Amino acid sequence: MKKVNDSKRTYMLITIPILALFVCFNTVPLIRGVIYSFTNFKGFGDYDWVGLRNYMDLFTDPRIGNSYLFTIKLAIVATIVTNVISLILALGLNSKIKGKTFLRAAYFVPNVLGALVVGYIFQYIFTYILPELGKMIGSETLSTSMLSSTSLAWIAIVVVCAWQNIAMNTIIYISGLQTVPEDVYEAGDLDGATGWKKFRYLTFPLIIPFFTINMVLCVKNFLMVFDQIMAMTQGGPAQSTESISHLIYQNGMEGGSFGYQSANAVVFFIVIVVISVAQMSISSKKEEQL
Repeated sequence: MKKVNDSKRTYMLITIPILALFVCFNTVPLIRGVIYSFTNFKGFGDYDWVGLRNYMDLFTDPRIGNSYLFTIKLAIVATIVTNVISLILALGLNSKIKGKTFLRAAYFVPNVLGALVVGYIFQYIFTYILPELGKMIGSETLSTSMLSSTSLAWIAIVVVCAWQNIAMNTIIYISGLQTVPEDVYEAGDLDGATGWKKFRYLTFPLIIPFFTINMVLCVKNFLMVFDQIMAMTQGGPAQSTESISHLIYQNGMEGGSFGYQSANAVVFFIVIVVISVAQMSISSKKEEQL
């Protein structure tokens, strides 16, 4: 009985401080943000209650609409690129090749680097190095910085986001591939399954849960993209790469529209939750069918 009480005491001593920190730094700011979304708070001084006016203004603000369109486009393209490349790399690194351990470590390096650091490095590459290479090969498109083009800047951000996220996705896919029993492939060999058919009918159905995890994490992370944009374009040129997170920060923290952008953050939070739940529901149904 004493051991049970000691275990409960230990559990409480571990849980309570963590719970208190979570409430202080997550729950309380979230609740305060929701409260501020119904006010005209500027980030300082007094404020008045405005009810649902902030939320109604969101749906008529073209800048908000453009930021949502850009963010969703970026998330979709970056998610597809990241998962396709990650899966190909995982299949290669899971095969019987020399130096697998070294290659896995090398591919994971981008994930260790800070997003801001990576953003500044690629900003230098896209601004100076790539244009020089473009001039050398006679390419007019590459001769000027992609970050200064309203039609190409988003592609540069996709490249950076995918480059840094491929590492973690590859590791997750490798973990999934290692759970596939060898006898499944042996049975497939007896039935004449090779190459694409083996992947489509044997490998992929068995790693669907890992595919689901990667898809949900990718969409969530790319919808919340901030660091890369802050380091590379700061929302430009002409607000063509302004993500929702960057807009909330810029207008809320620096532009004196804290209450208005708090409403934007609440809507954004709901959008991310809805998309994540929808992804999980669709994927779980596919897993049940398989």
